[in-house]
Amino acid sequence: MNPAAQQLESPWPHRWAVALVCATFPMIWIGGLVTTTGAGMAVPDWPNTYGYNLFLYPWQTWVFGPWKLFIEHGHRLFGTVVGMIAIGFLASALWCQKRAALRWLALVALVGVIGQGILGGMRVRMNEVTLAQIHGCVGPAFFAFAVVCAVVTSSRWREAEAPTGAGIARIERLAVIITLLAMLQIVLGSFLRHLPTGARPGDFRLALWFHLFVAVGLWAHIALITFRVWRGFRDERWLRAPATRLSILILLQVLLGLGTWVAKYGFPGWMSGFEFAAAYRPTADSIGQVVMATTHVAIGSLILATSTLLAMRAWRLSSLAALANSKSEPVRRTLNTPKLLMEVAR
Repeated sequence: MNPAAQQLESPWPHRWAVALVCATFPMIWIGGLVTTTGAGMAVPDWPNTYGYNLFLYPWQTWVFGPWKLFIEHGHRLFGTVVGMIAIGFLASALWCQKRAALRWLALVALVGVIGQGILGGMRVRMNEVTLAQIHGCVGPAFFAFAVVCAVVTSSRWREAEAPTGAGIARIERLAVIITLLAMLQIVLGSFLRHLPTGARPGDFRLALWFHLFVAVGLWAHIALITFRVWRGFRDERWLRAPATRLSILILLQVLLGLGTWVAKYGFPGWMSGFEFAAAYRPTADSIGQVVMATTHVAIGSLILATSTLLAMRAWRLSSLAALANSKSEPVRRTLNTPKLLMEVAR
């Protein structure tokens, strides 16, 4: 094997990309805890911590201090871990990868981590709820982007072959629609969690009903794509596994959504005839309320990441199928597809 091929097939960029995915998901959980417990302003002097350098703050005060301080300071410390991994990913891509597109992806990943950190810091310095909303939406979007980096640096991506079944283009379109709906749900959920002080009661109801409406659409599209994958690509585990996970996650998310509502607002009035519903009284900031709401946020991000994974794999197989079926189709796809995506598709 020549040196160029060895350089192209180095496993290190993929390992760093997977590490970035694995580190970002806990970061979503911690960030969700910060919002759920109202700890966003527990440390008001970003980038320091009550006058100390972030890394020099006394660990005894952090670990044994107030819960909100523990969560917010831990959120910042864990963010630096994600940043270090992003630096490692970029270094490995520059050193080991021949494809220029992947080096650009690694650079965007590092810029994304830095930008998210600055955005979180500005939210604290300005005490601005709108920035908290944006910060809460960018986190899941970055998680999905990290999944893209892990997919395109994998050996399975390079070794993929054109599928034998028909209809891969429809799977690709459905996966993209699901990804967009999942992102829209995250934006709506962020509005519900960061409701502005001056918002009218009608604004909350409108956002809530829209959230439920999109949830129904998301569930329907996930059910459809799972059915089509299992019917037409049963032997393609690369598609079957994420489609099946999406079906499981959306059912879990519906249950968590209902649980979050009950934990925060109680059972609906029509259930008052049941003794357990009538006796239940929601407790603000209870453990059940915190766990339900935070898990709901984390699973929403996982749905977005999984749908992105499925969309990328379907796009890869669709591109290979087009190349295999026609000599003219690759020309049209080349003209209509950005150069960066064509580099990644190699």
